[in-house]
Amino acid sequence: MAPQINPSILSADFARLADEARAVEGADWLHVDVMDNHFVPNLTLGVPVVESLARATDTPLDCHLMIEDADRWAPQYVEAGASSVTFHVEAAGAPVRLAREVRAKGARAGMALKPATPIEPYEDLLPELDMVLIMTVEPGFGGQAFLDIMLPKIRRTRQLIGKHGLDVWLQVDGGVSESTIERCAEAGADVFVAGSAVYGASDPAAAVRSLRDQAGATMAGAGWPGGH
Repeated sequence: MAPQINPSILSADFARLADEARAVEGADWLHVDVMDNHFVPNLTLGVPVVESLARATDTPLDCHLMIEDADRWAPQYVEAGASSVTFHVEAAGAPVRLAREVRAKGARAGMALKPATPIEPYEDLLPELDMVLIMTVEPGFGGQAFLDIMLPKIRRTRQLIGKHGLDVWLQVDGGVSESTIERCAEAGADVFVAGSAVYGASDPAAAVRSLRDQAGATMAGAGWPGGH
C-alpha cells in the first residue's frame, strides 16, 4: 500500500479551519484531534466542528478521540461525518463492540494506544480493526518531540498484523516530520499524522507531497510485509 499522509488540524489556525482544510486537499485524510480535558490535559473541539468540517472539505476526516467514555461518543462522530474514527483502548469499556458499531455505521474503526500501553494484550482484537494508532508522543498537545523508544513497538505491531495476515493500517501520530518519518516507515507504519510539519510549512500542500515521497521511498525498501 502507498503511504498516507494525514495533516493534523491541531496545528492549523482554528479561526480559519475551512481554509486550512482546503490548503491540504492533496492529503489522504484530514486528522481531527478531539480532546476533552479529562482523558488528556487539553480541550479542542467536538461533534459540531466535525460536522462543519465535513461540509467544508472533500478530504475524508480521520477523527482521533482522546476522550473519556469513548463507547458513548465514538458512534456520534461517524454520524457527524467522520470516515474513520479512532478510540483509545484505555478509554473504551468494550472495544470489540465499539469497533463493530463504528464499522456498522459505515466508518473505519481504529484503536489508539498511549506510549506506555503495550500492543500484545490486544492481539486478539486486531481482526476487528481497520487501523492501529501508535502514539509517538504523550497525547494531549501538538508540537512535541518524537519518542524514538516507540519504534520497537511499531515493529511489534507490524509483526502482529503480518502474523494474522490482516489488512490493518498502522498509523503513527506525534512528532512526525521530515526527520522522523523515514524511521517510522522503516519500522512498519504506513499512515502518518503530521501537524507542525505540514501547517508550519510555507506551502502545506507541498509539505504533504514531500512527506509522502519520503515515506514511500523508505517503504519501497522496507523488509516488512507490504513494505516493498
